[in-house]
Amino acid sequence: MTDRPTQGLDVYLVGGAVRDQLLGHPWHERDWVVVGATPEDMLSRGFRNVGKDFPVFLHPETHEEHALARTERKSGHGYTGFSVHAAPDVTLEDDLKRRDLTINAIAQTPDGQLVDPYGGKRDLDARQLRHVSDAFAEDPLRVLRTARFLARYHQYGFSVAPETEALICGMVRSGELNHLVAERVWKETEKALGERHPDAYFELLERTGALAVVIPELSTSALAVGIERLTAYLASLGTADITCQGPTQPQAVWALLLSALPEDAVESLCRGLKTPNEYRLLARQLTVIVSLWHTRPQKAEQVLAGFDRLDIWRHPDRLTDILPLLSVCGIDVDGKQLQQLAQDARAISPQALMAEGYQGAALGQAIAAKRQQLVEDALN
Repeated sequence: MTDRPTQGLDVYLVGGAVRDQLLGHPWHERDWVVVGATPEDMLSRGFRNVGKDFPVFLHPETHEEHALARTERKSGHGYTGFSVHAAPDVTLEDDLKRRDLTINAIAQTPDGQLVDPYGGKRDLDARQLRHVSDAFAEDPLRVLRTARFLARYHQYGFSVAPETEALICGMVRSGELNHLVAERVWKETEKALGERHPDAYFELLERTGALAVVIPELSTSALAVGIERLTAYLASLGTADITCQGPTQPQAVWALLLSALPEDAVESLCRGLKTPNEYRLLARQLTVIVSLWHTRPQKAEQVLAGFDRLDIWRHPDRLTDILPLLSVCGIDVDGKQLQQLAQDARAISPQALMAEGYQGAALGQAIAAKRQQLVEDALN
């Protein structure tokens, strides 16, 4: 069936849909580039303009994005320092050349023919992430995107081409990455946390020196411990697609990566990156429990201190979130027993103790003593 709004337009499928289709990787969205058209042409066909920085239009029926072919020229520092030229004289090859990696610079005609002027199909087959041109170095965000693609496709045997890794190292030395703002660093990092091999993201950033710029609190030694724990955790999940495990999956990955840091460093790092509260809280809580319990909580005071820091009295779900992460951090606990113990400790009734005559400070002391005895009996 003819796509009436695009009839007569020179339209190509581009980006992730082409790349992932060739790789056999699941994909969900399609993006298109339109060559030789003007904004007026698009609007007259019913497209809706949604582009803020350059001409992007939504198809009136499929609502898929159609961008006019464009070029970019460096005009300032950072990932926003570009001037965009979108006009009918911009060719498809011009548009593809501005893209970051060759595997993202492949286009496909509506009848399935590939347009691949920069060897993207060759690099897909060779499992290589390679920059299209030296213009890669003009956008520091591309360093994080390359690391994220490595995390996504590491399972297929992908690596970063030596010349691209060398280019990234040069960008770090030049100070270009210093212009990245916290929100963009976190946005790319959060996406990487949900990939099958998030460790590959951090390892590339550490290897090229980029990590010391964008997440300086995560030292090499702390990262090594975090990745060791993360690898064990991911292995424990089996072969299931971890991106389908629910919203807590990236949070668990983040907490494990930071688990070798002191609590104040975790707090500083998360606030600096402006991470959502659920990420910050889980990471901080795991760090606290690891430092309190070491290999195994052997005293009632240790168990109760952990319960207090998690505030299970008001938030019992926090223990549930932490338990799956403890074994890979070297803490040997019986999860079911610990949860039952927490439930029993929470069930100690202030009302019953008040009926016995306890009140004020004495009531608090009586509750603490009951909890202490309960935990000691369980440990013995």
